[in-house]
Amino acid sequence: MAKRKLKKSKDTSSVAGVKQASKKDMTQREKYMFPLAACALVVAVCVVPLTAEISASGSPPVKHIDLKMDEAILTVNNELDTGVVVSWVSQRCHQCLYQRLGDVPAGSSPGQPSSANFVVSTQHEITLQLNSTDILELCTVPFHFGEHGNYSLWVKNLNSSVVNCSIVTDAGPVNSYIPILVAFLIFSGMALASAIGATILGLDVVKGILFRISGTMETERLINTELGSPGRTVSLAADNILPPPPSPSKRLRSLDTFRGISLVIMVFVNYGGGRYWFFRHESWNGLTVADLVFPWFVFIMGTSIALSINSLLRAGSTRRSLLRKVLWRSLQLFIIGVFIINPNYCQGPLTWDNLRIPGVLQRLAWSYLAVSCLDLLVARGNLDILPTDAWWSPCLDILLYWPAWLFVLLLELVWLCLTFLLPVPDCPTGYLGPGGIGDFGLYANCTGGAAGYIDRWLLGESHIYQNPSSRVIYATRMPYDPEGVLGSINSILMAFLGLQAGKIILHYRDLPTSIMSRCLIWGLLLGVISAVLTKCSTDQGFIPVNKNLWSLSYVTTLACFAYVLLVLVYYTVDVKKWWSGAPFYYPGMNSILVYVGHEVFENYFPFRWRMANSQSHAEHLTQNLVATSCWVLISYLLYRKKIFWKI
Repeated sequence: MAKRKLKKSKDTSSVAGVKQASKKDMTQREKYMFPLAACALVVAVCVVPLTAEISASGSPPVKHIDLKMDEAILTVNNELDTGVVVSWVSQRCHQCLYQRLGDVPAGSSPGQPSSANFVVSTQHEITLQLNSTDILELCTVPFHFGEHGNYSLWVKNLNSSVVNCSIVTDAGPVNSYIPILVAFLIFSGMALASAIGATILGLDVVKGILFRISGTMETERLINTELGSPGRTVSLAADNILPPPPSPSKRLRSLDTFRGISLVIMVFVNYGGGRYWFFRHESWNGLTVADLVFPWFVFIMGTSIALSINSLLRAGSTRRSLLRKVLWRSLQLFIIGVFIINPNYCQGPLTWDNLRIPGVLQRLAWSYLAVSCLDLLVARGNLDILPTDAWWSPCLDILLYWPAWLFVLLLELVWLCLTFLLPVPDCPTGYLGPGGIGDFGLYANCTGGAAGYIDRWLLGESHIYQNPSSRVIYATRMPYDPEGVLGSINSILMAFLGLQAGKIILHYRDLPTSIMSRCLIWGLLLGVISAVLTKCSTDQGFIPVNKNLWSLSYVTTLACFAYVLLVLVYYTVDVKKWWSGAPFYYPGMNSILVYVGHEVFENYFPFRWRMANSQSHAEHLTQNLVATSCWVLISYLLYRKKIFWKI
């Protein structure tokens, strides 16, 4: 009898095992992530620095000048009988004054030019202007210099009234982009190996082998269960008539994957991004890779707010209790943000004299607080009882929440009025420029217009960011905070647009096609608004795309990208299940821990170490990729241990 019972149990476990095997496919694939990621780290550390030697092997001889990254040597040879003043301006600098580079004396005799060496920037194309000592313009030469290259600019007389200026390459530049190519190949190989491994694990033959291996262990477990302690009671058949416990709500992996993509890129650019200009924030108008990720993080936070509040309301939580949680979490985010952007607290007590108040987590806190409170006012716990045959049902995800939409539109009107109508002392009303040498130097102390003025008046100059990105090209002197007060209004708009994506998911949760089509419509609408506001240009629009200002066009442009990216990730991860979301899924599940950790431990090994050549893109890229990969590995290990830090 015992043998027959055991056999029956084994047969039952076989059926259950098949079901469990299908459920654990994701877990089996996840076990391969750690060794693959570890291999990628080893290869990155060993191979990427090698590219520095490859790229440096063709380096030109340096003319008694130690060059840094993104620099080249320019030798100006003057054959004129008058001295020459050399000035320059970056092509990325809109309506900027020329900056003096240096002087070159007159030629000593015909055929014997005088010369002078200068260091020039190689990040962007620059325009050189040569003037005579009596401020007469001789010529202008646009040119994009290459890193560590040697160049000569010859200034000659063609005749009595015409001056010829030409640039000759004496020694070619190094290819500073080889490390990026190598890193791309390494991580692409890692992704390919992971995909091949997942495909192999999905084959029926491999599944059968794995099942037979696990079947032996399952049989042993069943034997131990059946021969359990003598006091063990056998469950009655009546126990099986009880309904199964309710299964937890399905969590969309695409949302955590989207959040992880934003977070991983954010960590990489915060660590330095290999010191490449396109992994740094744009100096003023325009976009780089670094300008994309923070708004995406705010966007997906809004999406999560919609899903979280709906789930808690359905579970029976009261709006008052949820409001208390929102207030407490916002306060925690704000306090943590103040600590991590003022790192000197490790060396002693914080001082109010130069304490910076705005920051990334502080802006997240305000956006989270505003959008969560709005959603608590209008959210509906049970969406199943809503009418679906009314004429307005196709717009349920908007019309049901019209008070929140009205509030956000009024808030945006406040931003427009303050930005374009607030009088700013000694500055033109509605000014959106960087100040400094921009706008031909007419408004040197007007950086950010109303946004900068409000921060300086409300918070004080010593409590905002002292080194804005506008100093790189526009040589601004005023402090300016890209996470300031006025820009927080538009970050609320960004989070609210993410909240709208969450409403779409809630109302059409069983219709993936409707979710994707509606998100794409929103992306198209926001893209059209951006095109109108910017006139499809960087600097000539009504409201240019500007991360420092968090301008309206910046929000609509990045929200357009966010909707499209969300559709792509949702389709591949949750609809077709072609991709598990790894490795971005893991940091997305522990976003606060990863963000705070990468800020706090930025200067500690293995996230940073003393480099042999601090002026090498390859070594910086290696260090930043290793640091970012370490946080991905940490988040993966925490995920395996089911450790998640939530506030």
